[in-house]
Amino acid sequence: MFSDSQSFFALFSVLGLLETVSAAPAALPDSQRSHHDHAAKRGGTCSFPNFEGMVAVQKDGQNGGWAMHSDQQCAYGSWCPYACKPGQLMGQWDPSVTSYSYPGSQNGGLYCDSNGNLQKPDNGRPYCYDGAGTVVAKNSAGGNVAFCQTVLPGNEEMLIPTDIGSGSSQTLAVPGPDYFAGTAAHYYVNPPGVSVADGCKWGDDSHPYGNWSPYVAGANQQSDGSTYVKIGWNPIYLDSSFKGTKPSFGIRITCDDESNCEGLPCSIDPSSSNVNDVSSSQSASGAGGGNFCVVTAKNGAKANIEVFSV
Repeated sequence: MFSDSQSFFALFSVLGLLETVSAAPAALPDSQRSHHDHAAKRGGTCSFPNFEGMVAVQKDGQNGGWAMHSDQQCAYGSWCPYACKPGQLMGQWDPSVTSYSYPGSQNGGLYCDSNGNLQKPDNGRPYCYDGAGTVVAKNSAGGNVAFCQTVLPGNEEMLIPTDIGSGSSQTLAVPGPDYFAGTAAHYYVNPPGVSVADGCKWGDDSHPYGNWSPYVAGANQQSDGSTYVKIGWNPIYLDSSFKGTKPSFGIRITCDDESNCEGLPCSIDPSSSNVNDVSSSQSASGAGGGNFCVVTAKNGAKANIEVFSV
């Protein structure tokens, strides 16, 4: 099982700024271009367009709402990734890139051409579209819980927000086999009470949230309808000053139809185990030494990633 599922869970990394590319995707219709195009041309950047389903993130930074690092602009001659609503995936990326390798793995979103016009690389796909719908995040802890998805294709920072209120649930964006290079969705799971504004951005080790959150999760769906769901310890947390501190919350995978799920139980419960321990008969160690477990939900079955207090 793990030989199939481990392959799409790589160590999270930030690979630097987007590269300038020479590809010229089809231009957006005039009716869909940003109203700020003329101002953008003078400033050398393309403004965030708020097209159907798009969500502006970290709007106070130079990124101006694009799913890019806060000090990075959507500049002429660059690809500019964006976030979508919870449960939805970015539907645009460089069509010439078909494998997960740098620098092409950064070429997501819309293309800001040398004249300051936004171009849509694939007119046959929407800007945002619903994922497989087979994984639900459940919050059984107090306060909100911020699930922060990494941007891929893009710089792989965890900038895409899904906020789950106390006692509520939210469908997560799960890619199918048609998503960019067959890659999965990756999430950093923040402690209860941390806002998406604080959790869904690259930070430092002064607080155990954001990229220093204790747990990570991931999921994707295969062509046969099976969905792989992973939870694990964040290797960065294990290599920080927090490594001796047990989190005040746990995380587990459950299934509405256990007869169609393999790999249960799969949980992390600090009240009964140590840091980097996983409660599963099929746990494994990933890149950076973080232990994890994987559940396979078959035949289109749904799995839950549940956050609970300890």
